[in-house]
Amino acid sequence: MIGGVGVDLCEIGRIRRALTGTAGTRFRERVFTADEQAYCEGRGRGRYESYAARFAAKEAAMKVLGTGWAAGVGWRDVEVVRAQDAAPRLRLHGEAARIARRKRLVRWHVTLSHTRTTAIAWVLAETRS
Repeated sequence: MIGGVGVDLCEIGRIRRALTGTAGTRFRERVFTADEQAYCEGRGRGRYESYAARFAAKEAAMKVLGTGWAAGVGWRDVEVVRAQDAAPRLRLHGEAARIARRKRLVRWHVTLSHTRTTAIAWVLAETRS
């Protein structure tokens, strides 16, 4: 059964500016896990699109949880993971994982896409039947 759906758009230029500005390192460390950073940096010229898609996925997942960036859920509590040649998936940590358990959200689906200027993420969570 569907437990929630979230979607979010993110401007790639906004993420590029956040990552390359004076507080870029702080932003990267506060928002993205080490594995997310490694994946995005490995994308070379496409790294900003990858960061933006992951940022959108985090916001979409927070919408499913019903928290936004509140209720103790941090940016790194929602992680987009991707094995080589596999579709991306979500891994929840900390307060996000606790809220998901409380809401009986057991299976997460995520899809990411982007144009030259905008990234989008769509997240669906299933409940335990």
